[in-house]
Amino acid sequence: VQILLKLWRNGFSLDDGELRSYSDPTNAQFLESVKRGEIPVELQRLVHGGQVNLDMEDHQEQEYVKPRLRFKAFSGEGQKLGSLTPEIVSTPSSPEEEEKSILNAPVLIDDSMPATKVQIRLADGSRLIQRFNQTHRIKDIRDFIVQSRPAFATTDFVLVTTFPNKELTDESLTLQEADILNTVILQQLK
Repeated sequence: VQILLKLWRNGFSLDDGELRSYSDPTNAQFLESVKRGEIPVELQRLVHGGQVNLDMEDHQEQEYVKPRLRFKAFSGEGQKLGSLTPEIVSTPSSPEEEEKSILNAPVLIDDSMPATKVQIRLADGSRLIQRFNQTHRIKDIRDFIVQSRPAFATTDFVLVTTFPNKELTDESLTLQEADILNTVILQQLK
Protein backbone atom coordinates (compact mmCIF):
# COMPACT_ATOMS: atom_id res chain seq x y z
CA VAL A 1 0.00 0.00 0.00
CA GLN A 2 1.33 3.44 -0.96
CA ILE A 3 0.69 6.18 1.66
CA LEU A 4 1.77 9.82 1.49
CA LEU A 5 2.44 11.60 4.82
CA LYS A 6 2.31 15.40 4.46
CA LEU A 7 3.75 17.50 7.31
CA TRP A 8 2.09 20.93 7.69
CA ARG A 9 2.71 23.85 10.06
CA ASN A 10 -0.43 23.03 12.08
CA GLY A 11 -0.48 19.21 11.80
CA PHE A 12 -0.11 16.36 9.32
CA SER A 13 -2.31 14.49 6.85
CA LEU A 14 -2.25 11.06 5.25
CA ASP A 15 -2.79 11.07 1.50
CA ASP A 16 -5.53 13.69 0.94
CA GLY A 17 -7.19 13.03 4.29
CA GLU A 18 -8.16 15.37 7.14
CA LEU A 19 -5.63 17.41 9.13
CA ARG A 20 -4.43 15.62 12.25
CA SER A 21 -3.12 17.80 15.08
CA TYR A 22 0.44 17.38 16.42
CA SER A 23 -0.89 17.85 19.99
CA ASP A 24 -3.22 14.81 19.94
CA PRO A 25 -1.52 11.93 21.88
CA THR A 26 -2.55 9.31 19.29
CA ASN A 27 -1.04 11.41 16.49
CA ALA A 28 2.12 12.00 18.54
CA GLN A 29 2.53 8.21 18.88
CA PHE A 30 2.03 7.87 15.13
CA LEU A 31 4.80 10.40 14.39
CA GLU A 32 7.16 8.85 16.97
CA SER A 33 6.83 5.48 15.20
CA VAL A 34 7.64 7.14 11.87
CA LYS A 35 10.69 8.93 13.37
CA ARG A 36 12.00 5.56 14.67
CA GLY A 37 11.60 4.09 11.17
CA GLU A 38 8.74 1.79 12.22
CA ILE A 39 5.39 1.28 10.60
CA PRO A 40 2.74 2.88 12.88
CA VAL A 41 0.28 0.39 14.42
CA GLU A 42 -2.61 2.20 12.70
CA LEU A 43 -1.13 1.51 9.27
CA GLN A 44 -0.26 -2.10 10.15
CA ARG A 45 -3.93 -2.69 10.94
CA LEU A 46 -4.95 -0.92 7.74
CA VAL A 47 -2.91 -3.22 5.49
CA HIS A 48 -3.45 -6.42 7.53
CA GLY A 49 0.25 -7.29 7.67
CA GLY A 50 0.92 -6.34 4.04
CA GLN A 51 3.74 -4.10 2.82
CA VAL A 52 3.49 -0.32 3.38
CA ASN A 53 5.38 2.25 1.32
CA LEU A 54 5.34 5.52 3.31
CA ASP A 55 6.45 8.65 1.44
CA MET A 56 6.76 12.04 3.14
CA GLU A 57 6.34 15.60 1.90
CA ASP A 58 7.46 18.61 3.93
CA HIS A 59 4.97 21.51 3.85
CA GLN A 60 5.87 22.95 7.30
CA GLU A 61 6.03 26.53 5.95
CA GLN A 62 2.37 26.24 4.85
CA GLU A 63 -0.95 26.04 6.65
CA TYR A 64 -3.04 22.97 5.84
CA VAL A 65 -5.62 23.64 3.15
CA LYS A 66 -8.21 20.96 2.58
CA PRO A 67 -7.66 19.63 -0.95
CA ARG A 68 -10.50 19.77 -3.41
CA LEU A 69 -11.97 16.37 -4.07
CA ARG A 70 -10.75 14.93 -7.31
CA PHE A 71 -12.89 12.74 -9.47
CA LYS A 72 -11.86 9.16 -8.97
CA ALA A 73 -13.11 6.71 -11.58
CA PHE A 74 -14.55 3.42 -10.40
CA SER A 75 -11.64 1.07 -9.94
CA GLY A 76 -13.56 -1.99 -8.78
CA GLU A 77 -14.55 -5.05 -10.65
CA GLY A 78 -17.80 -5.32 -12.58
CA GLN A 79 -20.14 -8.29 -12.56
CA LYS A 80 -22.19 -9.24 -15.60
CA LEU A 81 -25.79 -10.11 -14.82
CA GLY A 82 -27.57 -12.56 -17.08
CA SER A 83 -26.23 -13.27 -20.52
CA LEU A 84 -26.50 -11.73 -23.95
CA THR A 85 -28.56 -14.64 -25.22
CA PRO A 86 -30.71 -16.05 -22.46
CA GLU A 87 -30.68 -19.79 -21.99
CA ILE A 88 -34.12 -21.32 -22.40
CA VAL A 89 -34.91 -22.96 -19.10
CA SER A 90 -38.67 -23.31 -19.29
CA THR A 91 -40.33 -26.46 -20.56
CA PRO A 92 -43.29 -27.05 -22.86
CA SER A 93 -46.76 -27.13 -21.37
CA SER A 94 -46.32 -30.86 -20.80
CA PRO A 95 -43.85 -33.56 -21.84
CA GLU A 96 -46.57 -35.17 -23.94
CA GLU A 97 -47.03 -31.92 -25.87
CA GLU A 98 -43.34 -31.70 -26.67
CA GLU A 99 -43.25 -35.31 -27.77
CA LYS A 100 -46.41 -34.84 -29.83
CA SER A 101 -44.95 -31.77 -31.58
CA ILE A 102 -41.72 -33.63 -32.36
CA LEU A 103 -43.61 -36.64 -33.71
CA ASN A 104 -46.09 -34.60 -35.76
CA ALA A 105 -43.71 -31.98 -37.08
CA PRO A 106 -40.20 -33.25 -37.56
CA VAL A 107 -37.58 -30.64 -38.31
CA LEU A 108 -34.64 -32.13 -40.12
CA ILE A 109 -31.45 -31.17 -38.28
CA ASP A 110 -28.02 -31.44 -39.88
CA ASP A 111 -25.82 -32.39 -36.91
CA SER A 112 -22.70 -31.26 -38.76
CA MET A 113 -24.03 -27.67 -38.80
CA PRO A 114 -24.40 -25.26 -35.82
CA ALA A 115 -27.78 -25.64 -34.14
CA THR A 116 -29.92 -23.54 -31.80
CA LYS A 117 -33.07 -23.95 -29.72
CA VAL A 118 -36.05 -21.68 -30.21
CA GLN A 119 -38.96 -21.48 -27.83
CA ILE A 120 -42.24 -20.51 -29.45
CA ARG A 121 -45.04 -19.11 -27.30
CA LEU A 122 -48.25 -19.74 -29.13
CA ALA A 123 -51.29 -17.48 -29.12
CA ASP A 124 -53.34 -20.18 -27.30
CA GLY A 125 -50.98 -19.99 -24.29
CA SER A 126 -49.04 -23.20 -25.00
CA ARG A 127 -45.43 -23.28 -26.04
CA LEU A 128 -43.13 -25.35 -28.19
CA ILE A 129 -39.38 -25.78 -27.98
CA GLN A 130 -37.59 -26.96 -31.09
CA ARG A 131 -34.02 -27.39 -32.24
CA PHE A 132 -33.18 -25.79 -35.58
CA ASN A 133 -29.99 -25.34 -37.55
CA GLN A 134 -28.84 -21.74 -37.63
CA THR A 135 -29.37 -21.89 -41.40
CA HIS A 136 -33.08 -22.72 -41.09
CA ARG A 137 -35.32 -19.86 -42.18
CA ILE A 138 -38.06 -18.02 -40.30
CA LYS A 139 -40.49 -19.70 -42.72
CA ASP A 140 -39.35 -23.05 -41.23
CA ILE A 141 -40.53 -21.86 -37.79
CA ARG A 142 -43.92 -20.91 -39.27
CA ASP A 143 -44.20 -24.32 -40.98
CA PHE A 144 -43.22 -26.05 -37.72
CA ILE A 145 -46.02 -24.22 -35.86
CA VAL A 146 -48.61 -25.15 -38.50
CA GLN A 147 -47.49 -28.81 -38.54
CA SER A 148 -47.44 -28.99 -34.74
CA ARG A 149 -50.80 -27.28 -34.30
CA PRO A 150 -52.89 -27.82 -37.46
CA ALA A 151 -55.55 -25.46 -36.05
CA PHE A 152 -53.23 -22.56 -36.93
CA ALA A 153 -53.06 -23.61 -40.62
CA THR A 154 -56.09 -21.46 -41.44
CA THR A 155 -55.29 -18.69 -38.97
CA ASP A 156 -53.45 -15.53 -39.98
CA PHE A 157 -50.57 -14.87 -37.54
CA VAL A 158 -47.22 -13.11 -37.27
CA LEU A 159 -44.02 -14.04 -35.46
CA VAL A 160 -42.53 -11.46 -33.09
CA THR A 161 -39.31 -11.30 -31.02
CA THR A 162 -39.69 -10.65 -27.31
CA PHE A 163 -37.30 -7.82 -26.49
CA PRO A 164 -37.10 -5.55 -28.29
CA ASN A 165 -40.43 -6.42 -29.89
CA LYS A 166 -39.86 -6.75 -33.63
CA GLU A 167 -42.10 -8.40 -36.17
CA LEU A 168 -40.28 -10.97 -38.28
CA THR A 169 -41.65 -9.95 -41.65
CA ASP A 170 -38.89 -11.26 -43.94
CA GLU A 171 -39.41 -15.02 -43.62
CA SER A 172 -36.57 -15.77 -46.06
CA LEU A 173 -33.95 -14.73 -43.47
CA THR A 174 -32.02 -17.46 -41.69
CA LEU A 175 -32.32 -17.66 -37.91
CA GLN A 176 -28.76 -16.36 -37.66
CA GLU A 177 -29.44 -13.42 -40.02
CA ALA A 178 -32.57 -12.54 -38.07
CA ASP A 179 -30.51 -12.70 -34.84
CA ILE A 180 -32.94 -15.06 -33.08
CA LEU A 181 -30.58 -17.80 -31.92
CA ASN A 182 -31.55 -19.26 -28.51
CA THR A 183 -34.49 -16.90 -28.15
CA VAL A 184 -38.19 -16.85 -27.50
CA ILE A 185 -40.55 -16.10 -30.40
CA LEU A 186 -44.14 -15.04 -29.88
CA GLN A 187 -46.99 -16.00 -32.17
CA GLN A 188 -49.53 -13.18 -32.46
CA LEU A 189 -52.83 -13.55 -34.25
CA LYS A 190 -53.78 -10.85 -36.75
